[in-house]
Amino acid sequence: MLRLKPSFFSGTLHHFSFLLPSAPPPRFINPSYVRVSRIRAMSSHIVGYPRIGPKRELKFALESFWDGKTDAEELQKVAKDIRVSMWKQMASAGTKFIPSNTFSYYDQVLDTTAMLGAVPPRYGWVGGEIGFDVYFSMARGNAVVPAMEMTKWFDTNYHFIVPELSPDLKFTYASHKAVVEYKEAKELGIETVPVLVGPVSYLLLSKPAKGVDKSFSPLSLLEKIIPVYKEVLAELKAAGATWVQFDEPTLVLDLESHQLKAFIDAYEQLEETLSGISVILETYFADLPADAYKMVTSLKAVSAIGLDLVRGEKTLELIKNLGFPSDKYLFAGVVDGKNIWANDLEASLETLKTLESIVGKEKLMVSTSCSLMHTAVDLLNETKLDDEIKSWLAFAAQKILEVNALADALAGEKDEEFFSANSAAQESRKSSARVNDEAVQEAASALRGSDHRRATPVTARLEAQQRKLNLPMLPTTTIGSFPQTMDVRRLRREYKMNKITEEEYVEAIKEEIKKVVKIQEELDIDVLVHGEPERNDMVEYFGEQLKGFAFTVNGWVQSYGSRCVKPPIIYGDVSRPNPMTVFWSKAAQSITTRPMKGMLTGPVTILNWSFIRNDQPRFETCYQIALAIKNEVEDLEACGIQVIQIDEAALREGLPLRKSEQALYLDWAVHSFRIANCGVKDTTQIHTHMCYSNFNDIIHSIIDMDADVITIENSRSNEKLLSVFREGVKYGAGIGPGVYDIHSPRIPTTEEIADRINQVLAVLERNVVWVNPDCGLKTRKYSEVKPALTNMVAAAKLLRTELASAK
Repeated sequence: MLRLKPSFFSGTLHHFSFLLPSAPPPRFINPSYVRVSRIRAMSSHIVGYPRIGPKRELKFALESFWDGKTDAEELQKVAKDIRVSMWKQMASAGTKFIPSNTFSYYDQVLDTTAMLGAVPPRYGWVGGEIGFDVYFSMARGNAVVPAMEMTKWFDTNYHFIVPELSPDLKFTYASHKAVVEYKEAKELGIETVPVLVGPVSYLLLSKPAKGVDKSFSPLSLLEKIIPVYKEVLAELKAAGATWVQFDEPTLVLDLESHQLKAFIDAYEQLEETLSGISVILETYFADLPADAYKMVTSLKAVSAIGLDLVRGEKTLELIKNLGFPSDKYLFAGVVDGKNIWANDLEASLETLKTLESIVGKEKLMVSTSCSLMHTAVDLLNETKLDDEIKSWLAFAAQKILEVNALADALAGEKDEEFFSANSAAQESRKSSARVNDEAVQEAASALRGSDHRRATPVTARLEAQQRKLNLPMLPTTTIGSFPQTMDVRRLRREYKMNKITEEEYVEAIKEEIKKVVKIQEELDIDVLVHGEPERNDMVEYFGEQLKGFAFTVNGWVQSYGSRCVKPPIIYGDVSRPNPMTVFWSKAAQSITTRPMKGMLTGPVTILNWSFIRNDQPRFETCYQIALAIKNEVEDLEACGIQVIQIDEAALREGLPLRKSEQALYLDWAVHSFRIANCGVKDTTQIHTHMCYSNFNDIIHSIIDMDADVITIENSRSNEKLLSVFREGVKYGAGIGPGVYDIHSPRIPTTEEIADRINQVLAVLERNVVWVNPDCGLKTRKYSEVKPALTNMVAAAKLLRTELASAK
């Protein structure tokens, strides 16, 4: 039987020795998942909870519904089961303030759009309660019209659907979801706090609809949406709600004075309706600027303020220096909602005691730093993490227990056994030999003396690459992945479960690659990809082959809609024991004469799409990953791969929310990318890819990455990217603004794609423009991919002919 060594091909499904301790560890017991609730934490609050279900039940129900295999009633049943389960879980843990209306079939901002009846005209909605047909058309598009824009939710990997607003839009109460779910919980005997996206944040996160004058500000619609919020609040009050939570996360941004005034105006207008209801104004992901803090603490309609004391590193000092109003509650977010590390309970308790001395015992509530939707669901579902690493972790279910344990301790009912076990786990992590690798630390430290820039300017490199690659004008390519069919997924699963041999697995994957290559050759695509059938996820795949990473079985987190990711856990110093992609890239290139891209995930994206260690600065971990990717890039080049793509889809995502902190991040993030590819020849073409974020404000940093070609999302955002080039930014490298949205099942026509390419050519030189989709094709079906790519290639050829005849 063939036994391939890990150095020859990806070891995705192998158990390498570096993932295990050198000797069996002592049996650690994670205090976060063995604690029995005393059900008396009357000062505990959860901002929000994962809605996908412990084993992605919502994902499978949604996709079954979209495929027409099940009906709306079955989808609603699964959704209700998830909601009931999470309410009961929080109630049984003793949580006082349990959120409702945090469940969503797709996205909470889209839910708010539905609530307000803010449906773009193209979806044909004529009024009444918004149903699944209109709702999912806005999210995903349909055969006739495209989806609404999707972009990143602040600095997370979650995506929200961007509202499209216009001055003449009429708002109407069109989704009663918040009230329905509040009543649903109440029927179970569980009192909840309905959660609404706040009116000002909703407008600040919106964009003008296409065709609307650029001077239009969605914030000008505040007085038009407030009446709908009043209707919702009146219904909630009539149903018995005594608390409501407004999520206003935009307050942590650098806001202008007129934007801050909008919060005052909004909550003054709501004040009368809110009589008899206590209001939590919730903020997260950073500390509040001083002017925002002063404004929020002065709002009469607000009873409580939720502050992030994890990412908000200056929040405690802010409260110390500016004080806290005696008539309000402080919901102190001391348990991290964005990461999976067990809370340092003793440190958090000290912080809470400091706050108690300022705020007062009766006014202090223990909370999560943000919604727990950004972390995995339940550590009890993990069967393959070893006991030592497990003792260092807390998923959403365990974080509920941490919040309540801290609330109990603050009330004088400290669970000494629980706290003692937590302290032991904290010390175990600090001293573990698995965490620290001196050689890796030294190599990363040595990187700071150089900027690692390729010696030859990009224009000269592109000329050298063209002489070797001989590509046509407007070269076509795809982003990397091809459809992951049920057969491909089953193949990986059977190999993982030892139901097929390694030789059978390798041959089957090779056949899948041959199929993908043949399709691309028949379509006449210029630069090919191998389709990535061997990969489970673009980050997890690499993490499984790097030292310093651990992996979960069910540590899923929602990215958007039904799309879930399973982030690796970076627990220690990172290095690459063996090549990771060389075997498959070499095999793919051997079956075609066309250029085959080597496909890698970049160091910044691996960092930002993992649960990262919180015991050292992010840049140190990123430099370690960059060195590992650098080794892989040079091995790919050595085996004859002429085009290497290093995806940095998450570069923008890691950007700090405050402008004063952004330059430092961009400096080390861009540096990390250059480290990864600075050693290749001029004739080796380095691509990168970015998607579904606003890149215009960091375009100069993107240029500074010094990639030869960048492919970047453009179509779903209605060519927002192109505006930066219309404003005079010069870009000399190759660039492929996406010509169609892959997150919609809709198939664009040749004419539509040609029109998009012409819009690109209006602002960019033809010799630098590439033609490609917005993103990878993993989530699509071949019945969608083939005709879409056929039309894409046809559009490129049509324009080549037109451009040639115009000379």
